[in-house]
Amino acid sequence: MKSDKIHVDTLVVGGGIAGMQASLDLANQGHQVALVEHSPSIGGMMIGLSKVFPTLDCCSCITTPKMAATAHHENIQLLTYCEVQSVTRNDDGFSVQVIQKPRYVIEDNCTGCRSCELVCPLDLPDVENEFGRTAHRVIYVPFTTAVPQKAIIDIDSCIFCGKCIKACPADCIDFTQTPQTLRVEARTIILATGFKVTPYDAKKEYGAGNLRNVIDAMMMERLLAPTGPYGRVLRPSDGKLPDSIAYVQCAGSRDETLGVPYCSRVCCMYAIKQAMLISGALPMADVTIYYMDIRTFGKGYEQFYQNAKAMGIEFVKGKVGRIVEDEDQNPIVRVELIDDNSRVAENKHDLVVLSVGMLPGYDTQPIYDVATAKDGFVQIPDSNVAPTVTTQEGIFATGTATGPMDIVDSIITAGAVAAEASAYMHLHSGSPAAPAAD
Repeated sequence: MKSDKIHVDTLVVGGGIAGMQASLDLANQGHQVALVEHSPSIGGMMIGLSKVFPTLDCCSCITTPKMAATAHHENIQLLTYCEVQSVTRNDDGFSVQVIQKPRYVIEDNCTGCRSCELVCPLDLPDVENEFGRTAHRVIYVPFTTAVPQKAIIDIDSCIFCGKCIKACPADCIDFTQTPQTLRVEARTIILATGFKVTPYDAKKEYGAGNLRNVIDAMMMERLLAPTGPYGRVLRPSDGKLPDSIAYVQCAGSRDETLGVPYCSRVCCMYAIKQAMLISGALPMADVTIYYMDIRTFGKGYEQFYQNAKAMGIEFVKGKVGRIVEDEDQNPIVRVELIDDNSRVAENKHDLVVLSVGMLPGYDTQPIYDVATAKDGFVQIPDSNVAPTVTTQEGIFATGTATGPMDIVDSIITAGAVAAEASAYMHLHSGSPAAPAAD
């Protein structure tokens, strides 16, 4: 059972890859860490991806051991399904009020056996993890590799039939649970609040949301992932294997009309990665990428792009103006070909993927009083010298909380923020923090 008052050296907000890495780096130095995650499981966005570029290593194979190491580290206390409500500065650092949302399951007793899932009579669309393409029971463990492996009840959909109570061998179903207030005393705070993607239906001319065979890149990640809903790439409209797949770049970035004038940095690379994976999974399929500029900025990234072209992936320089569909629900892409005297072409495909961009995952201003830049990400006053130091003393930021970046850079900045926070605590050293509460 969590103590109502927890004393730690650092409170890390966000359990994605950057938050976990920062927590592990600090914990390995002997610091006490509390990791707060608003979801029922840590892992963040990365646990749902297929593979990483440019090495094409399995995302789940990388993230799952990191999740387990974080959960089992003696210097890290996990506070999942929790949200920070307020932050007050005091003489020793910060006093943080955290709300533990009710799972309606006694977390300490739950073994993750899923006996409750087997008897639950109701299914709900899995919107959180699978974009509604599969279902889960009203009581469920979030996903197969979730950490912690604890069940949660969607209380708004529960009919209180009592079957889960009878089936649970640990007697851990508790419908009387209410939100619990926790008080965390921390010397430093690290913001690893991550990102969200631009809504894939934001550009109405692309038809997403209305055209069933127009999806976004995050949906394609799940179709390509070994833990995905179907185990293969299928058209949403009819479940057929697509013979022609198109990517539309800058479908959520570099667009003043969407309020996202910046480049999201990762879109070209994840589109190329997905195109290569599709070519391997569907060798006979044609894959086309419509782009305005290809931006392959990292080490080995340009070669990755050249390898994709050598595989036969077609790159078409042009600006997509509109997507419609024919009577068979095949998307028709209307594109202005930039390298062909601005000729306008209409090309039919079986499936179109929109390369959406990155938006700030969380507004840090109201609770943490940390300034944000014009793009909404955490403002870093001197990004060249101290890329993790915010406008508030003792509060640091890492990963995509500070701006669009890929997984490699997120891990690098996580190491940087751990070093920065540790140095800050040594500089302002007082008595060491008490051990994390049980």
